[in-house]
Amino acid sequence: MLSVFRAFFATLLLASAALAAPAAARTLQCVPFAREASGIQLFGNAHSWWDQAEGRYDRGNEPRVGAVLAFAASRSMPVGHVAMVSQVVGAREVLLTHANWSYRGGIERNVRAIDVSPNNDWTDVRVWYGPIGGLGLRSNPARGFIYAQAPAQTTPVQPVRIAALDARVTPVAALTSF
Repeated sequence: MLSVFRAFFATLLLASAALAAPAAARTLQCVPFAREASGIQLFGNAHSWWDQAEGRYDRGNEPRVGAVLAFAASRSMPVGHVAMVSQVVGAREVLLTHANWSYRGGIERNVRAIDVSPNNDWTDVRVWYGPIGGLGLRSNPARGFIYAQAPAQTTPVQPVRIAALDARVTPVAALTSF
């Protein structure tokens, strides 16, 4: 009986410890956060999203609310980064909502990002960085925006060929007599 009581008590203690652990104890990465926030169903490291999106989602260099800005891999970001556009401020400024940028596992909402690319195409971006309370000191290479819509059909849809009628089959029109 004592061993049953000990087992029950141990189970109860473990369960209460699990419930007491804060939900923020795990670290949140940018990829699952961007996938959940935007609805864009891509997987793998952030630097692979741009290529994965080809043919599945529209892509471009125009910021739109709900789009995901895909950052390229770089020395400081070897697996890239993805962030969702929460507001378009202007042609060269947006607000981003993303995870794991300023603070490990942290979520930041509506932080400033500006396009500093020479061609105004969002391929070089500076993003607000919490520890300094302003735009980051360096720019970050980006590929562009991935939009939640499927790409427009670029090739015409081929008509479906219907198999020729078997000579032994009577057409439906011939079956109806008035």
